[in-house]
Amino acid sequence: MIDEAVPETRGASDGTPADRTASRTVAVWDLPLRLWHWALAVSILAAWFTPSVYDTLHRIVGYTVLGLLAFRLVWGFWGSRYSRFRMVGVRLRVAPHYLWNLRRGMTGRYIGLNPAGTLMLVALLLAIAISAITGAMSVTVTFFGLWWVEDTHAIASDAVIVLAVVHVLGVVLMGLLQRENLIRAMFTGRKRIRHHQ
Repeated sequence: MIDEAVPETRGASDGTPADRTASRTVAVWDLPLRLWHWALAVSILAAWFTPSVYDTLHRIVGYTVLGLLAFRLVWGFWGSRYSRFRMVGVRLRVAPHYLWNLRRGMTGRYIGLNPAGTLMLVALLLAIAISAITGAMSVTVTFFGLWWVEDTHAIASDAVIVLAVVHVLGVVLMGLLQRENLIRAMFTGRKRIRHHQ
């Protein structure tokens, strides 16, 4: 299944139609979203390795993550087509059925995030938000030293790492099932469209 894509056909330089077997790609993830994605990944790794060792850097990274989350919230409503949150509800509703079908290798074809990817996006954003917010709370006078703030921060931070690992494994698995380099697509912003679709 392809969601609302108008693929860009790359033809010969003389303007003739593209060969049916030629690679066709469509722009999916815009530059701001790709920069956000990789900045968030680096920030999360930095935050994971710096607590209780490089506290100042850990705080800076934590505030950076909060800023990145704020940007993603804004970009989810005013960004480019595939950056918006408008399909999140629909994809979450079909996610259980989609995950069930993955057992038989049925992946469907989505230009933007598939239902499993949407589920992971929501889970990661929630876990990251809880981790970053409770981290910021823990350095305030009001919440400093409160056990539930510190425990929530630790649990959410662990959940972020677990989800990130599952996310990477899911991307690799989906790339193998669909014979597409999805990691490269997150660098280039373009996804391949099969010529028969």
